[in-house]
Amino acid sequence: MITALLFILILVVLVLIHEFGHYYAAKRMGVYVEEFGFGFPPRVIGKKIGETLYSWNLIPLGGFVKLFGEEYHEASSKKAETASDAARKSIPASRAFVNKKPWQKTVIIVAGVVMNFILGWAIISYLFTSGVPVPNGVKITNVAAGSPAHTVGLEAQDVVKELIYNNVSTEIQTSQVLISTTQSYIDKEITVVVSRGEEQLEFDVIPRSNPPKGEGSLGIVIEQMLEVKKYPWYSAPYYGLIHAFKTTSSIAIEIIKIPAGFIMQKQTSVDFAGPVGIAKVIGEARKYGISALLEITAILSLNLAVVNILPFPALDGGRLVFIIYEWVSGRKPNQNLERYMNMVGIVLLLALSVLITIYDIQKYWGT
Repeated sequence: MITALLFILILVVLVLIHEFGHYYAAKRMGVYVEEFGFGFPPRVIGKKIGETLYSWNLIPLGGFVKLFGEEYHEASSKKAETASDAARKSIPASRAFVNKKPWQKTVIIVAGVVMNFILGWAIISYLFTSGVPVPNGVKITNVAAGSPAHTVGLEAQDVVKELIYNNVSTEIQTSQVLISTTQSYIDKEITVVVSRGEEQLEFDVIPRSNPPKGEGSLGIVIEQMLEVKKYPWYSAPYYGLIHAFKTTSSIAIEIIKIPAGFIMQKQTSVDFAGPVGIAKVIGEARKYGISALLEITAILSLNLAVVNILPFPALDGGRLVFIIYEWVSGRKPNQNLERYMNMVGIVLLLALSVLITIYDIQKYWGT
């Protein structure tokens, strides 16, 4: 129950922050905002404040900001005159989204993504002031008998400092760097520099291409070493911004690998998670306290920013494609094509959500 409530709370925060970006930008650009809603219809409750209806809807899997004139027909005076809402009759065409300049539309569309990035950045910056674990080297915890590492004399408790190949040195701070660098030098002799007590030792070893099952190319088991590092409040935003950019870039790169993997027929390392999977992760993070939950929220917010800017119909990035077309060509895009593309996009996204949810259920509770 607590995990479910935390999941809903985090979802509410992420969605409201994203939609607030659209809402605020639209207001600043003079667009008439008809509705600001959490969840998808049917509507459970709503209250009109000023010119905008604020609603809570039944399906809590997202949110929306309804702008007047999002569709071309909504901006015509004829449609406005026949609208059921009396307030809509008097909305001037200049306040319709479709009648705004391309740069104004771009600001409105991108604002949601920007707000998710800012939220992730803000949370990371706060965590940096309270102390965060950062990578501080990689330790060998076990060496398989007969492996290349065992043959040259590497031992448990050695701390790997760097790998050298052809006088090119790679500093080792994380397990991932050690693994990826070693994989790039398969069947080539490299120098592994380790610290053993007060000594610094070098070992020449050849990572093998076909290790026995359960062993890696070197035949070692490694452990990521961490240290807690705190940043003063005045520098935390700077380092938080750098970390947010790095995290966002990593997310984007991994997502881009997905279609590349399909084309190249290679298995991707990206793991998908829907609402069930995310709730499971939140439940695990809850065991480690508020900092872990905040970290998960930051990562989810940055993920949401990246996913939403993808050029896929119904997502912010998909809508941005049509705006860029208008900006470059000077012509309005085909309204029927845009409408149908968005409809198809929504159907595909809903179908994907269902499939991922089924996958999550089978993954965690299947036999």
